[in-house]
Amino acid sequence: MLDFDIQGTGIALLAITGGLVLLIGAGELLVRGSVSLAKQFGIPRIIIGMTIVAFGTSVPELFVGIQSVRSGSPGLAIGNVVGSNIANVLLVLGLPSIIFPTVVKETGIRRNTVMMILFSGLFIWMSADGGLTFSDGVTLVFLLSGFLAYQAHHAVKSPGDVELTDELGALEGVSGGRDSGLKIFIFILVGLIGLPLGANSLVSGSVFVAHSLGVDEALIGLSLVAIGTSLPELAITAVAAFRRHAGVAIGNVIGSNIMNILAVMGISILFAGDAGIPVKANFVDFHLWIMLLSSALLIPFAFTHRPISRTMGLIFLVFYIGYIAYIFKNGLMS
Repeated sequence: MLDFDIQGTGIALLAITGGLVLLIGAGELLVRGSVSLAKQFGIPRIIIGMTIVAFGTSVPELFVGIQSVRSGSPGLAIGNVVGSNIANVLLVLGLPSIIFPTVVKETGIRRNTVMMILFSGLFIWMSADGGLTFSDGVTLVFLLSGFLAYQAHHAVKSPGDVELTDELGALEGVSGGRDSGLKIFIFILVGLIGLPLGANSLVSGSVFVAHSLGVDEALIGLSLVAIGTSLPELAITAVAAFRRHAGVAIGNVIGSNIMNILAVMGISILFAGDAGIPVKANFVDFHLWIMLLSSALLIPFAFTHRPISRTMGLIFLVFYIGYIAYIFKNGLMS
């Protein structure tokens, strides 16, 4: 894979920005091409929505995770996933809720919220001994297969979920007509080429910035990279809020958080091989629990169907700003 030779902070920031743009753009093209290809084979739309579209917003995190472990910066991989899951709840749901309250009423939200918290707890348990091993990766990927199979089976048996999937597909920009075979080929090809290049650029720039500031790469993953790779979720949620389909937002966030743990971390661990991914003590003692607590904040809204009000959205956002300020203060001081 092409290596980026970063010579200065300005070039590093340019590499980070360009990498994020390439990741998001290539990820969108890959999802659109994959959806169109699935339609060509007659795969039901509800299955497409519960698999390809649901996985689509986690594609940037996946390629960043793979490139991080391949380049010897595994801390960036776990930092990106943990930071993205925190950002998805506090930032991605908080900011649009200030625009328009997020109403939680879709079917399956309770079930998926419980699954998200259980998978987060499992991830903490796996990390407690200071490392994620190859067998942990196999377990997460196995659970991913089971989760997708269960979602697909439940979707087919529950026609009421079709409306939610249609809304999500429209927000993703994949609900239009069939693309031609040539366009499908180009979308998928550009996506597959652009994603690793964008990930490589982002990781190279992030590692340089971390070394320049004298901080752990994981801190950059928790903050800068996590916010960047959460932009697709933020864009979808903001559009949902403006279109008064805010209920789609929470389902998108929950699905993305589950995918980040099972798919992104699971596959990244497998690419790390026998070396696995080390987990530092500050993650086990602090950041992973913030991730779990952020997920738990959604329980009252998922089980009571209370809207996430503008006030709660502001509280979420203030919590997130405080968290970012805290980790940077402690990271720079250490």
